[in-house]
Formats: sequence, structure tokens, C-alpha cells
Amino acid sequence: MNTSEFRRRGKEMVDYVANYMEGIEGRQVYPDVEPGYLRPLIPDSAPQEPDTFEDIINDIEKIIMPGAASPACTELETVMMDWLGKMLELPKAFLTEKAGEGGGVIQGSASEATLVALLAARTKVIHRLQAASPELTQAAIMEKLVAYSSDQAHSSVERAGLIGGVKLKAIPSDGNFAMRASALQEALERDRAAGLIPFFVVATLGTTTCCSFDNLLEVGPICNKEDMWLHVDAAYAGSAFICPEFRHLLNGVEFADSFNFNPHKWLLVNFDCSAMWVKKRSDLTGAFRLDPTYLKHSHQDSGLITDYRHWQIPLGRRFRSLKMWFVFRMYGVKGLQAYIRKHVQLSHEFESLVLQDPRFEICAKVTLGLVCFRLKGSNKVNEALLQRINSARKIHLVPCHLRDKFVLRFAICSRTVESAHVQRAWEHIKELAADVLRAEKE
Repeated sequence: MNTSEFRRRGKEMVDYVANYMEGIEGRQVYPDVEPGYLRPLIPDSAPQEPDTFEDIINDIEKIIMPGAASPACTELETVMMDWLGKMLELPKAFLTEKAGEGGGVIQGSASEATLVALLAARTKVIHRLQAASPELTQAAIMEKLVAYSSDQAHSSVERAGLIGGVKLKAIPSDGNFAMRASALQEALERDRAAGLIPFFVVATLGTTTCCSFDNLLEVGPICNKEDMWLHVDAAYAGSAFICPEFRHLLNGVEFADSFNFNPHKWLLVNFDCSAMWVKKRSDLTGAFRLDPTYLKHSHQDSGLITDYRHWQIPLGRRFRSLKMWFVFRMYGVKGLQAYIRKHVQLSHEFESLVLQDPRFEICAKVTLGLVCFRLKGSNKVNEALLQRINSARKIHLVPCHLRDKFVLRFAICSRTVESAHVQRAWEHIKELAADVLRAEKE
């Protein structure tokens, strides 16, 4: 949709809302649809090719409005999470359709998803240990619980441990900045010998620092064997898994108890929209379910509905699945795949430019849309280069540390980015690098 059509459609939407407000007294206060009404009215998977805007708007009135805001809000989310799960080729255990035990929910961020998974895992292990040893108190168990993640994991994982009141230990990553089975096993054996209770592991697919990938095929079986909850955080990289050529990066997710990524990062869905799936939704509802009288309703024990307030921290929630429905239909799966592939191609274009300049080096494998690079030399010279780049305000780079190296990160993330932008950015970086190196010699 170009800006001209966007302007026209925006005006049409204002008219739609105004017409709704003018005619609101003619609408029913309470919907007369039955739970489960929505799924049979829409396809069971996302379209491969784009739908027209007119078709989507017509479906709003025909399919959504009869159940607005409930049960449409809930039921569209359930179906959209199944659509997205199928786009990723997630194991069927994570899907809701056909009355499975799993399912998906839209959280606000990957940080929330990690915290929700940790709290569910904490509740599950406490119940299990107390069932075996009723004399154990929750406090006695809590002080021994320990969770694990790679030393490359996002700081939000550490924050989840702080909020959840459990120890979190960083597992040293290998030369490719990935968590491997041997390092995790060593930590588990050491902690069990010290009387601790390992219960939760976060594996990252596409780390923030350098887009490295923990080895799920190694880590997963250990977690299953040791009866530890495995949460997979693919906040950024997960969008790429809709492309068959990148789906192998998700291999091993079958061992996970929960999986999360952010469509608002790289799948053209506006913030906030963080997709989380669990194999057993009862693990979440068992941790968060509370039913005061003012929140009870006539269908809550029918087994016909999903009550998402038991899947998350807040009780209130927005109609976030509606924007997923629009994006998936406006682009189609093929359009979204083309968008991802273009960004990856542009990142490799930037990588090739860096490799052609002997002053620079690539610091980590380029897999998706992130390139980690630096000037050969000291951290000080690279800090000076970054300062000049960001002070010039033509492009903006965010750094990281990989081991003892200060590294610059070039991320392809704009919807409208083209090769010309990448070329222009590189010319700009080269000019500033020359200035920095010249100043260092003076």
C-alpha cells in the first residue's frame, strides 16, 4: 500500500468509525453468537497471495462485528496464532486446533513472554516437589531454584529471574556465541551437587548482540531428560522462520515447552505483538488462574472458550489479533517471505562491502539481517568511529561487546530500505573511518 492509497484508506476508516458511532444505538449490547462461531467462518491458514483491502473490510462487518468485542477478540487471536504457527511449521502440539493441549497467546513483549514462562515453570516445579514431599514449603523450594541461559541472552531474561525471585546463571557460549550441551550439563551437575534445583532454561535463537543461535538440538534433549522447562526466545529471528530456507534454524523446537517471537520486530505488525506458544496451556492457567465473582461468566467452565486472562500477567487486553489478520491478508505469506528475503539479501550486500575493505573485519556469522563489524584495531578506535557515526545523525548504529571486542552492529530493519541506502550508509561509514584513523595517527 503506497502513501496515496494509505491516505485514501485512512479517510475511509474514519468514515467507518463515525458511521459506527452514529448507528451504535441500533446495535445489540450483547452479542448473540455462540462460543466457537468464528473459526468456521475463516480459512484455517493464512493466504499465500494478498487479499484486497475491500475484502478484509467487508469481513470485519460480516465476521468480526457480530461478536465484537467478545468473543471475536479471543477467537480471532486463537485462529491467528494457529495461522502463524503453521507459517512457522511449529509442531502441532503448539496449536489450538483439533482440541490440542497447547496454543498461542499474544503477549506485549518477549520480556513478558519469558517472565510468564518462568513463573509457570516455577509453579509447576513447586507443585511437583510438594506432591512428592508435602512437608516442603514453597520458601524452602524457592531458595534452591536455579534457571539458566546463555551468556549472550538478552538482559530481559535476567530481569525475569529477578522478578520471579530465582537464581539465574549464565552458561558460557562457544566460539560461535552459542549455548552448547556440554557447558549446560556441566553447570547442572555442579548445581545439583550443591543441592540446588535446576528447573528452567532459556535458549535464544538470534541473540541481540550478534544474532547467534543456541543449539536447540543439543540443549533440548537435556532439558527433557532433566525435567526442566525449556523456553525458546526468538524475539527477532523468529519472523525469518516463515521462509523454508531459514526454517532449519528452528529445528529442536519440538523439545521446548514454550516458544516466543515478536511479529512487531520483523513481520510488519505494529508494536505491540509478541507471539507465544505453549505445549500445555494448563501450565499457564495453573500458574495464573484466579476467578473472583466479578470476572466469572456463563461459559468459563464449558470448555468451549479460551480465557486469555489466565495466560498472562495483566487481566485487560487489546484486540491485537486484528492487526495480525490485516497484515497476513494484505501481504499474504509470499509477500511476507519476500520482505524477509530482501532484508537478508541487503545484509549480505553490506557484509560483502565490509569484506572488500582491508581496514574492517566481520565479527560474527551473518545469518539474517544483522552484520557485526569493526575496524581492525583497538576498542578505542571503534568507540570513536561509533561516536562520529551517531553524532552525524545520518544513520544510527547500536554497539555490543563480543568477548573483549567493542563491535558495531548494522541492522537492516526499515520497511522501505533499498540497496541504495545500504551503499550510501557504507560510503558514509568509510569516510568517517578515514577521519578516525587519520586523527589516531596525528
